[in-house]
Amino acid sequence: MRKRAVIAVLCLVALGVAIALSLAVGSRSIDLGTVWQALTDLDPQDPEQLIVSELRVSRTVIGVLAGAALGVAGALMQSLTRNPFADPGLLGINAGAALAVVIGLATGLATSYATQVPVAFVGAGLAAVLVYAIGARGAAAGAPVRLALAGVALTALISSVTYAILLLNDETIEQYRLWVAGSLTGRQNYDVTALAWIVVVAILAGLVASRQLQAIALGEDAARALGVSIGTTRTAIILIVTLLAGAATAAAGPIVFVGLAVPHLARALVGASLPWLLVISALGGAALVLVCDVIGRVIAPPGEIGVGITTAFIGGAIFALMARRMKVVEL
Repeated sequence: MRKRAVIAVLCLVALGVAIALSLAVGSRSIDLGTVWQALTDLDPQDPEQLIVSELRVSRTVIGVLAGAALGVAGALMQSLTRNPFADPGLLGINAGAALAVVIGLATGLATSYATQVPVAFVGAGLAAVLVYAIGARGAAAGAPVRLALAGVALTALISSVTYAILLLNDETIEQYRLWVAGSLTGRQNYDVTALAWIVVVAILAGLVASRQLQAIALGEDAARALGVSIGTTRTAIILIVTLLAGAATAAAGPIVFVGLAVPHLARALVGASLPWLLVISALGGAALVLVCDVIGRVIAPPGEIGVGITTAFIGGAIFALMARRMKVVEL
């Protein structure tokens, strides 16, 4: 218990450092004193303080929310399916959000960030509902294997429709290219209140449901003996994962490897205790997204590389190292 608490504190410190870097580092580096002044006593005549308050604060908040959401969603998804290689994309969430954004771009209904967020969220939610509707039929309703197969099949179908629309519309391809890379840019002046509420409430709900999910991991007979409703718990977890991953994908685009790699690293640090795993995954996911975003800003000045690309490189490298050096915990 004490060791896990120490690890949680260290992860919180790491997140604090990542937030400071996100606010201070970019194509124009700003000292931490100016950053603090921008947050506490803004001088509207100071261009550096305006950069912090109008550009970097919003992207940092969205990075924290998206990273935490993906980390927790990945941990829940791996525990639900008992598959250490599962991630939120298994429910077709990324594919559903992508199709919704493409349709919005092609029809002119979602050409700005403010309109793409709700459209992508609705697409992600509908895809997850379809996956669960397919996987919940028959005697093994909601079984992890059925959900995984339904997710793979529906993702392939949705992706084919997405590519067909893109091939028929060159202008949509160019706009979609900017979204699909995953990015925290262009988020200034966007009200993140609704996004924050969704993520915070869903994470808290995941913590509440984690004990029931942990009981199911002991076996369905044991879970029933403990009074756990297996169907209700699975449905609740899928809803929570959909809210978390859907919100993250809608806000920042499809960011890969965070929901896959971070829970593995968290499990290596705190073991299989699901409540602790969710806490460490939330902190680690948020820190990883911010660090990857900062790296993307500085390696290709004066431009920048989308966070979805840097997380693919860095998260993939971390996961490969873990797969080589660490024993994968059986779920």
